[in-house]
Amino acid sequence: MDPVEITAIDDPRIKIFAGLTEAQLRNTLHPDDGLFIAESPKVIRVALDAGLVPVAILCEKRHIEGDAADIIARVPDIPVYTGSREVLAAITGYTLTRGVLCAMRRPVLPSVEDVCKASRRIVVIDDVSDTTNIGSIFRSAAALGMDAVLMGPTACDPLNRRAVRVSMGSVFLIPWTRLEGGLKQLKSCGFKTVAMALRHNSVDISDPVLKAEHKLAIVMGTEGEGLPIETIDSADYVVKIPMHHDVDSLNVATASAIAFYELALPGVQ
Repeated sequence: MDPVEITAIDDPRIKIFAGLTEAQLRNTLHPDDGLFIAESPKVIRVALDAGLVPVAILCEKRHIEGDAADIIARVPDIPVYTGSREVLAAITGYTLTRGVLCAMRRPVLPSVEDVCKASRRIVVIDDVSDTTNIGSIFRSAAALGMDAVLMGPTACDPLNRRAVRVSMGSVFLIPWTRLEGGLKQLKSCGFKTVAMALRHNSVDISDPVLKAEHKLAIVMGTEGEGLPIETIDSADYVVKIPMHHDVDSLNVATASAIAFYELALPGVQ
């Protein structure tokens, strides 16, 4: 399909790239029609390799025969819209770092039971709303031996454009779904739960009893307040990362990377 040049930012053909909010892209009323936007050639390639279904591409003219050439060749039946760097910046509201966007269909999420059945180390993200932190947690989870990620009901969407970009496509490499039944649902699937929190009864993260657990779910809390008291109280373990120099805590993305490295099964690092 020949590229279509776009000169007006209100061109209806590119509405999915410019005119829809993240909530509208998700289309929660009709989930089968939900979309997300992948940005940069590397991230788009990871998504295609993972089997995600592309709908349309938007890229700078110079990338049609450059960085996006192999991507366009892989998906010859979808529309490719193009324009100058300035036009694309006006469409998206910011200058594209790599000059290529791809609209893709949202995947059907697996059940919690199916995710748990195939996993021994799971991450639970409780109420984390910052897209950069979500992307970083997914990247660390995929790299440091976690088997899956479960998102709490109010946690940020992992397929948010910025979260996908920060994760460098790791959101496509590790299974994830929404956890609606809380920690009780995990315990019914055979998991012991680890609440990451600083409390008087916290276990040091290096305690060998943690790594010895057959199935472990690591629960990470929101950036500001941490985990709710009821979540901490219901966990099998409350675990801390020792602090020095009177520092009271770490950013959730940094803390998650340490936790994943320490609690991954032997042999995966």
